[in-house]
Amino acid sequence: MSRRGLLLLAASAALLLPVPSSAAAAPHTYTIVLDKMKFGAVPPSLHVGDTIVWVNRDIFRHTATAKTGGFDVDLPAKASAKTVLKKAGAIAVTCKFHPGMRATLKVAPR
Repeated sequence: MSRRGLLLLAASAALLLPVPSSAAAAPHTYTIVLDKMKFGAVPPSLHVGDTIVWVNRDIFRHTATAKTGGFDVDLPAKASAKTVLKKAGAIAVTCKFHPGMRATLKVAPR
């Protein structure tokens, strides 16, 4: 095989190598809206290191409080705030002022 043929073969083989997992594992930012006294849709594929932006579109003050104590975000009416997910597992979230408001974040390891 010619030198050029070997170089083309090597370049083709390099394209077949797997992408390092760190490149595919970059953190994402998701938004969860609180409106009409409830948490909005929870993103289905959360991972440790992802950021949640909580947006309160309600006229009432709310919190996004992890029952296990991982985070406690205070959200006055029409405000927003962020939290970074730090551990994997199912995280039950509630509003301290309105205990009927509930959501569950399912967080996978990165």
